[in-house]
Amino acid sequence: MLRTQFEEDLNKLHNQFYSMGTQVSAQLNKAVRAFVSHDRDLAEQVIEGDHAINDQEKSLENQSLEMIALQQPVSSDLRTIITVLKASSDLERMGDHVASIAKATISLKGEERIHVVEEDISLLGEKVKSIVDASLNAYIQGNDKRAHEIAEQQYVIKSMSHEIQEKILDGMKENSETVTTGKEYLLTLVYLERITGYAVNLCEWIVYLNSGNIIEL
Repeated sequence: MLRTQFEEDLNKLHNQFYSMGTQVSAQLNKAVRAFVSHDRDLAEQVIEGDHAINDQEKSLENQSLEMIALQQPVSSDLRTIITVLKASSDLERMGDHVASIAKATISLKGEERIHVVEEDISLLGEKVKSIVDASLNAYIQGNDKRAHEIAEQQYVIKSMSHEIQEKILDGMKENSETVTTGKEYLLTLVYLERITGYAVNLCEWIVYLNSGNIIEL
């Protein structure tokens, strides 16, 4: 009976983690849409939604620590709980960077824009979201082979980001009125790259969950 209850608690932990991840992904989608469409109201929704993500991270942390203290799990069960404990922190940091994109949207209201750059940032945001979603799916499936494949996508993001950065710098040189906007564009690229980095962290936790080995992808 105790084992059955423990397995139910473990399953709830998995499901809550996945739910938190899908919320972060949805927030990312909204933040990028708000940024490229200059939608202040949507950006404010994203900023407000970040509080819920923070609350979920605290809840998962408390549940994980409680299960370790009360159930004293060993071997694979302990790895599962540690994975949720650590990976939920990565999701929370993703949420912070998503909120930063939303804040940039608000601060840029009324500023001169570089439209070709915003189109590229939209595409980059879609790619980053696809990596986050793929990482979450690999987690649910416990697929460490897929985790390795997903982690390789970080180099695609870096390449795309570098190309956009060049366009931003060219735009700022051509029109000095876009300097303020350009700085926020550059920061947004950093946020998207860091979100990708945390998705790769999740892939590393998937490998740890399956093998017990802590690696760098």
